[in-house]
Parts: sequence; structure tokens; C-alpha cells
Amino acid sequence: MERVLAAVAAASPSAGTTLVVAIDGRSGAGKSTLAHTLAGRLGAPLVSLEDLYGGWDGLERGVSLLASAVLRPLAAGRAVSVPRYDWEAAAWREPWSLQPPTHLIVEGVGAGAKSLAPYTSVLVWLELDAHRRHDRALARHYGDIYGIYGPEWERWSLHEDAFYERERPRDRADVVIEAEELGDRAGA
Repeated sequence: MERVLAAVAAASPSAGTTLVVAIDGRSGAGKSTLAHTLAGRLGAPLVSLEDLYGGWDGLERGVSLLASAVLRPLAAGRAVSVPRYDWEAAAWREPWSLQPPTHLIVEGVGAGAKSLAPYTSVLVWLELDAHRRHDRALARHYGDIYGIYGPEWERWSLHEDAFYERERPRDRADVVIEAEELGDRAGA
């Protein structure tokens, strides 16, 4: 966490007056937990890409929506309406309003997309082995949706594989963290 905070302290705003910290890594690596901890430390709002995907095949859409609905308007100094997808209802909910903050945490698979780089001040990659990621993801509220070895996990993994092969955010990250460094606070 201290390396992330140091990177944030050394960075400049990238989306207008907002300093954006993007946390990326594969499903179950601990991105959400790290993002919530960082948001608390910085007093920053948090946008989760899980709210933007719009379903199991929506990784690319989520990245595009993050750029068009959140980061570009912030870069222009405008307030935004952050979309929210309800996974259980499989429907879009009412968006939430966000005035341009000093810091913004963005987390989720795809947060390190090249198309988002112009708006990103600090890119963090969270690494964890595949077996532990799978177990952590299933232990979360998505366990019922994914199923133990359900088709949704495999379906999503294929999207992740294609995205990470093309985008390579780990190679461009300002900070790479092995989840074990964070202990139990970083997973589940």
C-alpha cells in the first residue's frame, strides 16, 4: 500500500483536475479490496468496472463506458453520471452522480486499458496465481453466479485472456504488487 501511496503522491492529475488511480489484475486477485482500502486512505470515490460491464461479455464495453461516461467528462471538468449494472437483475440501475474529485480510484479487469492511459495518473497491477484467484472469486458474492467451475468463469476468463494478451497492462504498470504482500486484506 505504501508504494501505491508514494506513486500517487508523485503523480499529477490526468483527467482534468482529477488524479486517477487504476487498479487492474485478473478476477479474484484482490483489486476490489485494495481499491476500497486506497479509497478510504485518500478519501476518494471509487468506480468499479463491474458496474460497467453489463454482463459476462461486457469487458470491452465496460472499458469503453468508463472512458466515455466517466473519464472524458471528468477531463473536461464536468460532473458525471456513473452507470451501474445489477448482475442479479441483469439490468441497468439508476446511475450515481460524481462531481470532479481530487482523486478517483478505478478498479476492475480492464482498468489498465491503453485507451484509458491518457486519463490514468497511476496504474497498479495486482498479481496472484490462478488457483488462488479462482478460489477467491468463487468465495465472493459471484460464487453463486459463477458456479464452482461454471461456464461463466470460463467465459469471462476467455475475455480476460484476449484483453490481457492485447493490452498488457502489467507491463505498463507504475506499481506491481504480489497479492501475498498485502496478506488477507487483498483478496476475497
